[in-house]
Amino acid sequence: MAADLPGKSHPAGTLAGRTAIVTGAGNGIGAATVRRFAAEGAAIVVNDLDSLATERLVAEISGAGGRALACPGDVTAEGFAERCVAAAIEGFGGLDIIVNNAGYARHGMVQNTTDDIWDAMIAVHLTAPFRLIRAAAPFLRDAYRREAAAGTVRRRKIVNVSSGSINGVVGHAGYASGKAGLLGLTTTVASELGPFAVNVNAVAFGVIETRINAPLGAGEQRTTEIGGANIIMGMSPDRFAQVASSNMLQRAGTPEEAAGAIYLLCLPESDFITGQCLFVNGG
Repeated sequence: MAADLPGKSHPAGTLAGRTAIVTGAGNGIGAATVRRFAAEGAAIVVNDLDSLATERLVAEISGAGGRALACPGDVTAEGFAERCVAAAIEGFGGLDIIVNNAGYARHGMVQNTTDDIWDAMIAVHLTAPFRLIRAAAPFLRDAYRREAAAGTVRRRKIVNVSSGSINGVVGHAGYASGKAGLLGLTTTVASELGPFAVNVNAVAFGVIETRINAPLGAGEQRTTEIGGANIIMGMSPDRFAQVASSNMLQRAGTPEEAAGAIYLLCLPESDFITGQCLFVNGG
Protein backbone atom coordinates (compact mmCIF):
# COMPACT_ATOMS: atom_id res chain seq x y z
CA MET A 1 0.00 0.00 0.00
CA ALA A 2 1.33 3.43 -0.90
CA ALA A 3 2.49 5.57 1.99
CA ASP A 4 -0.12 8.27 1.40
CA LEU A 5 -3.18 6.00 1.44
CA PRO A 6 -5.58 6.04 4.40
CA GLY A 7 -4.63 2.55 5.55
CA LYS A 8 -0.98 3.43 6.08
CA SER A 9 -0.03 3.04 9.73
CA HIS A 10 1.59 5.90 11.63
CA PRO A 11 2.56 4.62 15.10
CA ALA A 12 3.05 8.19 16.35
CA GLY A 13 -0.46 9.23 15.28
CA THR A 14 -3.22 10.71 17.40
CA LEU A 15 -4.50 7.25 18.40
CA ALA A 16 -1.11 5.65 19.01
CA GLY A 17 -1.23 3.08 21.77
CA ARG A 18 -5.02 2.82 21.61
CA THR A 19 -7.07 -0.29 20.89
CA ALA A 20 -10.44 -0.02 19.18
CA ILE A 21 -13.32 -2.34 18.34
CA VAL A 22 -15.26 -1.42 15.20
CA THR A 23 -18.34 -3.46 14.35
CA GLY A 24 -19.82 -3.73 10.88
CA ALA A 25 -16.42 -2.87 9.46
CA GLY A 26 -16.30 -4.97 6.30
CA ASN A 27 -17.50 -2.15 4.05
CA GLY A 28 -18.63 1.45 3.96
CA ILE A 29 -18.44 3.61 7.06
CA GLY A 30 -17.01 0.85 9.23
CA ALA A 31 -14.17 0.05 6.85
CA ALA A 32 -13.38 3.75 6.42
CA THR A 33 -13.28 4.11 10.21
CA VAL A 34 -10.87 1.20 10.55
CA ARG A 35 -8.58 2.72 7.93
CA ARG A 36 -8.68 6.13 9.63
CA PHE A 37 -7.94 4.65 13.04
CA ALA A 38 -5.10 2.55 11.64
CA ALA A 39 -3.62 5.59 9.91
CA GLU A 40 -3.51 7.26 13.33
CA GLY A 41 -1.72 4.38 15.02
CA ALA A 42 -4.57 2.46 16.69
CA ALA A 43 -4.78 -1.30 16.89
CA ILE A 44 -8.21 -2.47 15.75
CA VAL A 45 -10.46 -5.46 16.28
CA VAL A 46 -12.35 -5.65 13.00
CA ASN A 47 -15.82 -7.16 13.01
CA ASP A 48 -18.21 -7.91 10.21
CA LEU A 49 -20.80 -10.54 9.35
CA ASP A 50 -18.81 -11.11 6.15
CA SER A 51 -15.72 -12.97 7.35
CA LEU A 52 -13.96 -12.61 3.98
CA ALA A 53 -14.38 -8.83 4.02
CA THR A 54 -13.06 -8.79 7.58
CA GLU A 55 -9.98 -10.83 6.69
CA ARG A 56 -9.27 -8.68 3.62
CA LEU A 57 -9.34 -5.49 5.68
CA VAL A 58 -7.13 -6.98 8.39
CA ALA A 59 -4.65 -8.07 5.71
CA GLU A 60 -4.71 -4.57 4.21
CA ILE A 61 -4.01 -2.90 7.54
CA SER A 62 -1.34 -5.43 8.52
CA GLY A 63 0.29 -5.14 5.12
CA ALA A 64 0.59 -1.37 5.61
CA GLY A 65 2.38 -1.87 8.91
CA GLY A 66 -0.64 -1.45 11.16
CA ARG A 67 -2.14 -3.76 13.75
CA ALA A 68 -5.52 -5.40 13.30
CA LEU A 69 -7.20 -8.69 14.01
CA ALA A 70 -10.46 -10.17 12.84
CA CYS A 71 -13.45 -10.97 15.00
CA PRO A 72 -16.06 -11.96 12.42
CA GLY A 73 -19.61 -12.84 13.36
CA ASP A 74 -23.14 -11.68 13.96
CA VAL A 75 -23.21 -8.89 16.56
CA THR A 76 -26.66 -10.11 17.68
CA ALA A 77 -25.46 -13.64 18.47
CA GLU A 78 -25.30 -14.83 22.06
CA GLY A 79 -21.77 -14.56 23.40
CA PHE A 80 -20.51 -12.35 20.57
CA ALA A 81 -19.95 -9.29 22.76
CA GLU A 82 -17.85 -11.18 25.29
CA ARG A 83 -15.81 -12.79 22.51
CA CYS A 84 -15.14 -9.44 20.86
CA VAL A 85 -14.05 -7.72 24.07
CA ALA A 86 -11.81 -10.68 24.92
CA ALA A 87 -10.22 -10.46 21.46
CA ALA A 88 -9.20 -6.85 22.11
CA ILE A 89 -7.84 -7.49 25.59
CA GLU A 90 -6.06 -10.72 24.75
CA GLY A 91 -4.87 -9.62 21.32
CA PHE A 92 -3.74 -6.08 22.10
CA GLY A 93 -3.65 -5.85 25.89
CA GLY A 94 -6.55 -3.47 26.44
CA LEU A 95 -9.53 -1.59 25.08
CA ASP A 96 -9.87 2.16 24.57
CA ILE A 97 -12.47 2.77 21.85
CA ILE A 98 -15.71 1.06 20.88
CA VAL A 99 -17.55 1.99 17.69
CA ASN A 100 -20.99 0.39 17.47
CA ASN A 101 -21.49 0.69 13.73
CA ALA A 102 -23.02 -2.63 12.60
CA GLY A 103 -26.50 -2.31 11.14
CA TYR A 104 -28.78 -2.61 8.14
CA ALA A 105 -32.30 -1.61 7.19
CA ARG A 106 -35.42 -3.66 6.60
CA HIS A 107 -38.14 -1.42 5.21
CA GLY A 108 -41.91 -1.61 5.46
CA MET A 109 -44.90 0.52 6.30
CA VAL A 110 -45.95 -0.01 9.90
CA GLN A 111 -48.86 -2.30 8.98
CA ASN A 112 -46.44 -4.46 7.01
CA THR A 113 -43.71 -4.56 9.66
CA THR A 114 -43.81 -8.06 11.09
CA ASP A 115 -42.55 -8.97 14.53
CA ASP A 116 -39.55 -10.62 12.87
CA ILE A 117 -38.60 -7.39 11.10
CA TRP A 118 -39.14 -5.31 14.23
CA ASP A 119 -37.15 -7.70 16.42
CA ALA A 120 -34.29 -7.83 13.91
CA MET A 121 -34.00 -4.04 13.79
CA ILE A 122 -34.04 -3.64 17.57
CA ALA A 123 -31.58 -6.51 17.98
CA VAL A 124 -28.91 -5.16 15.66
CA HIS A 125 -29.26 -1.43 16.35
CA LEU A 126 -29.95 -1.41 20.09
CA THR A 127 -29.48 -4.76 21.82
CA ALA A 128 -26.13 -5.53 20.17
CA PRO A 129 -24.53 -2.17 21.16
CA PHE A 130 -25.94 -2.61 24.68
CA ARG A 131 -24.39 -6.06 24.98
CA LEU A 132 -20.99 -4.91 23.71
CA ILE A 133 -20.90 -1.99 26.13
CA ARG A 134 -22.08 -4.24 28.97
CA ALA A 135 -19.33 -6.75 28.20
CA ALA A 136 -16.69 -4.01 28.12
CA ALA A 137 -17.86 -2.12 31.24
CA PRO A 138 -16.04 -4.24 33.85
CA PHE A 139 -12.73 -3.79 32.04
CA LEU A 140 -13.30 -0.06 31.54
CA ARG A 141 -14.12 0.49 35.20
CA ASP A 142 -11.26 -1.67 36.49
CA ALA A 143 -8.75 -0.06 34.13
CA TYR A 144 -9.75 3.38 35.41
CA ARG A 145 -9.31 2.30 39.04
CA ARG A 146 -5.85 0.89 38.34
CA GLU A 147 -4.77 3.96 36.42
CA ALA A 148 -6.21 6.40 38.95
CA ALA A 149 -4.30 4.66 41.73
CA ALA A 150 -1.13 5.04 39.68
CA GLY A 151 -1.91 8.63 38.70
CA THR A 152 -2.01 7.83 34.98
CA VAL A 153 -5.69 8.05 33.98
CA ARG A 154 -6.48 7.83 30.27
CA ARG A 155 -9.84 8.66 28.75
CA ARG A 156 -11.68 6.07 26.70
CA LYS A 157 -14.36 6.58 24.07
CA ILE A 158 -17.56 4.88 22.91
CA VAL A 159 -19.26 6.05 19.71
CA ASN A 160 -22.69 4.71 18.78
CA VAL A 161 -23.82 5.09 15.18
CA SER A 162 -27.40 6.35 14.98
CA SER A 163 -29.27 7.83 12.02
CA GLY A 164 -31.14 10.90 10.88
CA SER A 165 -34.12 8.58 10.39
CA ILE A 166 -34.93 9.11 14.07
CA ASN A 167 -36.64 12.32 12.92
CA GLY A 168 -39.12 10.29 10.90
CA VAL A 169 -38.72 8.44 7.60
CA VAL A 170 -41.63 6.62 5.99
CA GLY A 171 -41.18 2.87 6.06
CA HIS A 172 -38.54 2.82 8.78
CA ALA A 173 -40.51 2.10 11.97
CA GLY A 174 -38.20 -0.64 13.22
CA TYR A 175 -34.96 0.90 12.00
CA ALA A 176 -35.73 4.36 13.36
CA SER A 177 -36.90 2.97 16.69
CA GLY A 178 -33.68 1.04 17.15
CA LYS A 179 -31.57 4.05 16.23
CA ALA A 180 -33.60 6.35 18.51
CA GLY A 181 -33.32 3.90 21.38
CA LEU A 182 -29.57 3.97 20.89
CA LEU A 183 -29.59 7.63 21.92
CA GLY A 184 -31.20 6.73 25.23
CA LEU A 185 -28.55 4.09 25.75
CA THR A 186 -25.86 6.64 24.87
CA THR A 187 -26.92 9.21 27.45
CA THR A 188 -27.48 6.62 30.18
CA VAL A 189 -24.13 4.93 29.71
CA ALA A 190 -22.45 8.34 29.48
CA SER A 191 -23.80 9.07 32.98
CA GLU A 192 -22.79 5.67 34.34
CA LEU A 193 -19.29 5.53 32.85
CA GLY A 194 -18.43 9.22 33.03
CA PRO A 195 -16.91 8.87 36.51
CA PHE A 196 -14.62 6.20 35.05
CA ALA A 197 -13.17 8.53 32.37
CA VAL A 198 -15.26 7.11 29.52
CA ASN A 199 -16.92 9.45 27.02
CA VAL A 200 -20.00 8.06 25.30
CA ASN A 201 -21.46 9.84 22.28
CA ALA A 202 -23.47 9.12 19.16
CA VAL A 203 -23.34 10.21 15.55
CA ALA A 204 -26.52 10.38 13.46
CA PHE A 205 -25.73 10.19 9.77
CA GLY A 206 -27.74 11.52 6.89
CA VAL A 207 -27.27 10.08 3.41
CA ILE A 208 -23.83 8.52 3.11
CA GLU A 209 -22.99 6.86 -0.19
CA THR A 210 -22.49 3.24 0.82
CA ARG A 211 -23.73 0.03 -0.76
CA ILE A 212 -26.91 0.31 1.34
CA ASN A 213 -28.17 3.36 -0.52
CA ALA A 214 -25.81 4.01 -3.44
CA PRO A 215 -27.55 4.52 -6.80
CA LEU A 216 -28.26 1.39 -8.82
CA GLY A 217 -27.18 0.94 -12.40
CA ALA A 218 -29.65 0.32 -15.19
CA GLY A 219 -31.43 -2.96 -14.45
CA GLU A 220 -29.20 -3.62 -11.44
CA GLN A 221 -30.54 -5.36 -8.33
CA ARG A 222 -28.43 -5.32 -5.19
CA THR A 223 -29.28 -7.68 -2.34
CA THR A 224 -27.55 -9.42 0.54
CA GLU A 225 -28.66 -12.14 2.92
CA ILE A 226 -28.72 -11.35 6.62
CA GLY A 227 -30.30 -13.62 9.18
CA GLY A 228 -32.07 -15.61 6.51
CA ALA A 229 -33.71 -12.51 5.02
CA ASN A 230 -32.92 -11.15 1.57
CA ILE A 231 -32.13 -7.47 2.15
CA ILE A 232 -32.62 -5.07 -0.76
CA MET A 233 -29.91 -2.45 -1.08
CA GLY A 234 -29.44 0.66 -3.18
CA MET A 235 -31.73 3.30 -4.61
CA SER A 236 -32.81 4.28 -8.08
CA PRO A 237 -30.60 7.08 -9.42
CA ASP A 238 -33.50 9.53 -9.37
CA ARG A 239 -34.41 8.72 -5.78
CA PHE A 240 -30.78 8.90 -4.68
CA ALA A 241 -30.31 12.27 -6.36
CA GLN A 242 -33.47 13.60 -4.70
CA VAL A 243 -32.48 12.46 -1.22
CA ALA A 244 -28.80 13.36 -1.56
CA SER A 245 -29.54 16.91 -2.71
CA SER A 246 -32.00 17.69 0.10
CA ASN A 247 -29.37 18.99 2.56
CA MET A 248 -27.53 22.32 2.67
CA LEU A 249 -24.51 20.92 0.86
CA GLN A 250 -26.78 19.32 -1.75
CA ARG A 251 -24.85 16.07 -1.92
CA ALA A 252 -24.37 12.76 -0.17
CA GLY A 253 -21.53 12.27 2.26
CA THR A 254 -18.68 9.84 1.69
CA PRO A 255 -17.75 6.96 4.00
CA GLU A 256 -14.50 8.78 4.72
CA GLU A 257 -16.38 11.90 5.84
CA ALA A 258 -18.57 9.76 8.09
CA ALA A 259 -15.50 8.08 9.54
CA GLY A 260 -14.04 11.52 10.17
CA ALA A 261 -16.97 12.39 12.43
CA ILE A 262 -16.47 9.20 14.43
CA TYR A 263 -12.76 9.94 14.66
CA LEU A 264 -13.45 13.46 15.99
CA LEU A 265 -15.26 11.96 18.98
CA CYS A 266 -12.27 9.73 19.74
CA LEU A 267 -9.67 12.49 19.88
CA PRO A 268 -8.34 14.04 23.09
CA GLU A 269 -9.95 17.29 21.94
CA SER A 270 -13.35 15.66 22.60
CA ASP A 271 -12.53 14.78 26.22
CA PHE A 272 -15.20 17.16 27.59
CA ILE A 273 -17.89 16.01 25.16
CA THR A 274 -20.13 13.20 26.35
CA GLY A 275 -23.77 12.16 26.22
CA GLN A 276 -24.21 13.99 22.90
CA CYS A 277 -25.49 13.14 19.44
CA LEU A 278 -23.64 14.76 16.55
CA PHE A 279 -25.79 15.04 13.43
CA VAL A 280 -23.63 14.51 10.35
CA ASN A 281 -25.98 15.12 7.46
CA GLY A 282 -24.73 17.96 5.27
CA GLY A 283 -26.91 20.48 7.08
